[in-house]
Amino acid sequence: MITPLGGTLLNRVLDDGAAAELKAAANDLPAITVSPAEVWDLKLIAIGGYSPLPGFLNEQDYASVIERGRLTDGTPWTVPITLSVADKDGVKDGAKHALKDEAGNLLGSIQVQQVFARRFEHEAKGVFQTDDEAHPGVARIKGAGQWLVAGEVSVLPDALPADEQGMEYRPAAIRAEIEKRGWNNVVAFQTRNPIHRAHEHLIRVAMETADGLLIHPLVGETKAGDIPADVRTECYRTLIDKYFPADRVILAALPAPMRYAGPKEAIHHALMRRNYGANQFIVGRDHAGVGDYYGTYDAQKIFETYEDLGIKNLNFEHSFWCKGVGGYATQKTSPFGPEQRVFVSGTRLREMLGNGEHPPVEVVRPEIADILIAYYKTL
Repeated sequence: MITPLGGTLLNRVLDDGAAAELKAAANDLPAITVSPAEVWDLKLIAIGGYSPLPGFLNEQDYASVIERGRLTDGTPWTVPITLSVADKDGVKDGAKHALKDEAGNLLGSIQVQQVFARRFEHEAKGVFQTDDEAHPGVARIKGAGQWLVAGEVSVLPDALPADEQGMEYRPAAIRAEIEKRGWNNVVAFQTRNPIHRAHEHLIRVAMETADGLLIHPLVGETKAGDIPADVRTECYRTLIDKYFPADRVILAALPAPMRYAGPKEAIHHALMRRNYGANQFIVGRDHAGVGDYYGTYDAQKIFETYEDLGIKNLNFEHSFWCKGVGGYATQKTSPFGPEQRVFVSGTRLREMLGNGEHPPVEVVRPEIADILIAYYKTL
């Protein structure tokens, strides 16, 4: 199986003895409140999803990730994983601090290495390619604390859920399942939306190249208007149960927040999937994009600038149901013009579902449409 990034799958989860010690000492430690988005990052550090990161980035790695898309040691990494605070006065360099969520629940601890200022414009343009605060990722870092706390973390085992939306989410468990199934060649599919027929088409094509498929939906924080994780999960399960061979698919959760960073996040998503045991990663049209901030295939082009990811990208053109061909096709495989394509815009699709209408079966399977129509009725 492919090795994790850095060669070792990290584990920053405390054993029972160390957890009891932290709980006993927590009231005497200065505390840092972790924002909801950063709680997702903390989970991924803890379980090794962000290997080789043992904690939140220091200033040198932060700057290097923004400028070079790499850690200072040269390891590819494109999204800064940071812990923010509004006021640095209560944070002491070299000291252990308790980490708590906004409700005051103890999550773990951080051994503070340093506190440094966020370079907002530098980070925004380096990661998101814009400092426009209408961009949801830019808005998030603008609204976060502008001081960043670096250091290695330790996380309480009871701060981690047994599952995410009823799915396994720990890289070690997914890697064990891949090994159990004897898969040597695993292709991963990232999604933050229900899987429509065009997605299904490219997944099936990709499966022809692999022993098995990891459908790996992101279940962390997303922007307003995105379909909630529980609704999406019901769609994924329904699709897999009815239309995919169970012995060739693993459905698991990725407990990461969505950043909408386009090309930089495409690399980030690929590296996480390497940690989960995949050696191929599907990259489609406008991967991790939002609005018109990125070019249609910019997220594919960025992979050409990295030769050491250790995971292969599978690039796909935009696909569509072509009446002339009588099936799914792309501009590479269909000689017919746009008039032969069955197409529904995202806006129109949401309108139809909200009105209880089923979209064309060539766009969304009826079973999936039923789930989404039921969801829209609750709004």
